[in-house]
Order: sequence, then C-alpha cells, then structure tokens
Amino acid sequence: MARSTFVAVIVFGSALFAQEPGATILVEVRAGSQAVAGAAVVANGITASTGASGSATVKVPLGKIEISVGKHGFLPLSTSVVADEAREYRISVELHKAEAENQEVTVYATRTDKRLQDQPTRVEVLSREEIEEKMLMTPGDIVMMLNEMGGMRVQTTSPSLGAASVRIQGMRGRYTRFLADGLPLFGQQGGGLGLLQIPPMDLGQVEVIKGVSSALYGAGAMGGVVNLIARRPTEEPIHDVLFNRSTLGGTDATLFLGSRLSPRWSASLLGGGHSQSLNDRDDDGWADLARYTRGIVRPRVYWDGGSGRTGFFTAGVTYENREGGTMPGEVLAATNSPYEEALETRRYDAGGNVQSLIGNRYVVTARAAASTQKHRHQFGEIRERDQHRMLFGEIAVRGTSGRQTWVVGTAVDDDRYQPRDVPRFAYRYTTPGVFVQDDVDIAPWLSISASGRVDFHNQFGTFFSPRVSALLRWAGLTSRVSAGQGFFAPTPLTEETEAAGLSRLTIPVPLVAERGSSASVDLTKSVGPGSYTVTLFGSRVKHPIDVDRGARYELTNLSEPTEKRRRRDAGDMAQVAVRGHCFVHLRSLPRV
Repeated sequence: MARSTFVAVIVFGSALFAQEPGATILVEVRAGSQAVAGAAVVANGITASTGASGSATVKVPLGKIEISVGKHGFLPLSTSVVADEAREYRISVELHKAEAENQEVTVYATRTDKRLQDQPTRVEVLSREEIEEKMLMTPGDIVMMLNEMGGMRVQTTSPSLGAASVRIQGMRGRYTRFLADGLPLFGQQGGGLGLLQIPPMDLGQVEVIKGVSSALYGAGAMGGVVNLIARRPTEEPIHDVLFNRSTLGGTDATLFLGSRLSPRWSASLLGGGHSQSLNDRDDDGWADLARYTRGIVRPRVYWDGGSGRTGFFTAGVTYENREGGTMPGEVLAATNSPYEEALETRRYDAGGNVQSLIGNRYVVTARAAASTQKHRHQFGEIRERDQHRMLFGEIAVRGTSGRQTWVVGTAVDDDRYQPRDVPRFAYRYTTPGVFVQDDVDIAPWLSISASGRVDFHNQFGTFFSPRVSALLRWAGLTSRVSAGQGFFAPTPLTEETEAAGLSRLTIPVPLVAERGSSASVDLTKSVGPGSYTVTLFGSRVKHPIDVDRGARYELTNLSEPTEKRRRRDAGDMAQVAVRGHCFVHLRSLPRV
C-alpha cells in the first residue's frame, strides 16, 4: 500500500481599517414584513452578518460608503451613503426572493430526492446553463464539463487513442461509477473511452457525489458517483440543433428533440454524428489527436400516470471507429514499420424505471438496465476482441415519518467480461446486495444521513459498506462532514491495460478486493452573488492494484512490506493509495 499526501493552502487576507474618526452604519434587512437573519452585509470591504432582528452594524471611515447585501435565495442588492459626520447612519433595505428555479434544485443520486440545500451528503450539481456553456466548446463529449468541477480531474489514459478517465479527489478513474438517470447504462467500466462517447446535448443536470459511495451504489462507486440527468420534455416542443467545426479537424453535429405526446406521455430523441481527422501537433510522427467517426442514437419515453405513478424508458446505440498510432508514412526505428492503434466500439443498452406511491406514505421504485459492448482493439500486430455485458436490477421503498426519510432496497449486478483472444482474463461477477438509508432532520441547524449496504460477491465474499454524513448550519455558514467505506472487485481492466492491451499482461497470484475509506469536511459561505467553499478531504485504499510496467505488465495487490519499501523510495510515486487535499472553490450564484 503506497502513501502520498498533497496539501494546498490558500489564505485569504482582508485589510482592516483603523482610521479615526469613523461612522457607524446600521443596516436593517427585511423581506416584506419579515426580518432577514444571516444576510451578508459588506460596507467598503468590511463584512458583517445580520442577526435575528435582521440588522447588522459596521464601523467604517468617513466618506462615501458602498454597501451590498446578499443572502442565498434572494436577489443581491447594492446601495450607497455619504458619511460626513462621526455618527450612526441607519439604512433599511428590502430583499426580494429569487425565481423558484434558482432555489429548488432536486438531487436524485442520493435516492431521497431532496433539495440540494437540504442534503447532508455533499452533492456537486451542474445546471443546464453551465452544461450549455461547456457544450459550445466541446459538443462531442463531457470531458471539459467534468474537468472544470472542483476536486475532479480528467486524466488521459491512452494518448494515441485519446482515452480519458475521471479521477475524483485523487482516486483512480476506474473507481468512479457513471449513471444515466440513475441507471448504469455504461456498465461497470463507464470511464475510459466511454467518456469520449457521451455528448452533453441532452443533459439537463449533472450530479457528482465525491468520496467512497459503495453504501449507495455498490462496488463500482469506491471513488464517487457521476449521475447524468437527461432533459425532460416541456410544454413547448424542443428542437435543438448544433453543428461545430474546429480548426483541428473535428466535426460535431447533434440533434435533440423533445415534446409531449399526450397529457401522460412525452418523448425525446438524441442523435449525433462526430468525426475527427488524424492530427500530429508536435510533428513527432505520432498522432496527438486520434481519427474517429462516431454515431449515437438515444430515444427516451416518459409516462406520468398521476397519483405518484411515473415511468421512464430509454435505449441507446453507439458505433465508433477510432484510429491512432504513427502518422501515415511514419515507421518505428525498431521495426521499420508503422505502428497502428485502433478501436472499434459497438454498444447497445436499454433501461428504465417505474415509481408508484402506495397509501400516500411509501414510494416504491423499480429500476433495470442491460448493456452489451463489443470492442475490437488493434495494438500494432496484436488484435484483441472482447465483449462486456452488464445486467442490473433494483427495488427500493422510500418513506417519510416525522423528521425521517428512509430508504430500504435490494439490488443485483451481473458483470460479464469475455475476451475472445485472451480468454484467460474472462470473468463473471454476480453481486446481489441489500441497502438501507436514513436521513434525519434533528434540528433546523443539524441533519444527518446514515446509510449501509451489504454486498454478497460471488468471487470475493461479503462486504459491508457504511457511510455517514452531517449537515450543519450556523451564523450564515454551511458545513458538511462525511465519512464512508467501500470496496472494489479487481479486474484486469485498468488504465494501463486500456492503453497497452491484455496480451502483455500477467497476474502471477490471485487478486484480492480493494478496500477504500474516505472522509471530507467542507465549509461554505455565501456573500452577495458569490459562494465560497473550503474543502478538506482524505482517502485511503487498502490492497490497491499495482501495475508493474516492463517488457510485460504484471498486475498485483500492494502489500504492507511493499508500501514501506516504496515510501522510502522518493523516486517511485506512481502508485498512490492515501490522498489528502485542501482547496477553495469560488462560484458565482445565478442572477435573475
């Protein structure tokens, strides 16, 4: 087990005025007839917060005083006053509620369907406006959109083919589970090239849970969860068409249609065609941008039966041919021949869910998904063909009692990998499990979420995965504390083997499951139109998979003696299993 710690410290300083004489500014903040507590008042850079009476006092030097008042859920307000005498100046301001769409953001990835601001588990959410901004820059995939979220990094895993994986808080990309409307339509191996095959045109919201989330979604979520929520058809028909052509030879054409078919039925359709020409930017004879052609079709059907009964169904087809390696006419000095890397992908998936309200107290949800993905890899003269199949089913019951919202359910994953040319790496993992979650609003300033899951893996045994989160509010600050444990069932499919293939891989001894744990603490303060968040997090992986790269690739679990040896070797930091970090996230709140 290897260890490494990364710490970034950001210190904010503020100038303190000590001029004499000065004036006292008393700001009274109201919304209609109600006093507004916890509003941030900024007078010439000096900040104060309103108390229960809705008033705040700030002492400032004489002169013109610029005053701004802000609170989450209200439109920001600015005013000014000229203080020419050393006395008290009383100012009354009235805040107005922001539009409801800026206040009500429902999160689905935590299963309780609660508002974002009421979730004890920290969930990062990208709205449609932010998605559209990134879509105009990279309409063919979601890489840039995820790469610009705090605590996330998109890492290139296969330079010649352009594959990438998403690392959440430093954890390897294979630990991240990707969902589409809560369904694992991309299989267990959702990262890698799959990221480059998901256009953002039909996305309405993106939800990210950081840290070990096996208590929520099982083995594939040891690093976190990314839930891609589709746009729902509206009363007005949607006809969106986007065409993009880049200077580097990339072309994207996407179409999204959405409409209501009847009072109870609606549907949407995503279609896309994408291509890229082979490109060598640094003239070294190797392709920096792979050549590809890709086609995607995904229809969705929605049903609203009234009385809490809803349904959703989707299916998707993805065809892609991707080529990289040496440029035409270039040869390798060692072999005096070109080196071709290529990948053909054929993916078919389908899934859906139904939800029903029973007795006005319980919500029963059933989900199911199936996907099959065929690959044909080419690594020089080596050809590797494989098929990856995934079946998923889940039934859950949600109820509310007083201040509690609980969820109980059972799920099963069946993950099958069949490599035709290297059959020794075939596997089939069947993992039934049961889970429970309980969210409790203990007080207006404290909410707690506790969840646990037991998985019965057919190859690696039984695993218990707990997670506890707490939401605290005080003095205009919001803090979330979270800790959890989980596991990951090892496979021969890693970031390294995706780039080099399985023909060169050996596994000298049977692998054991990786066990992970993580904890995080964050503190958020909203001041006017800005939201400032400081986050501390750490994660630890026991028995992490190590890939020893040589003439052949060797896959093993790191052990304690190996950890100590590697820790002494300052030059070998490739395998990181313990991570920590501190970052400050600055984000502007939406304006109306």
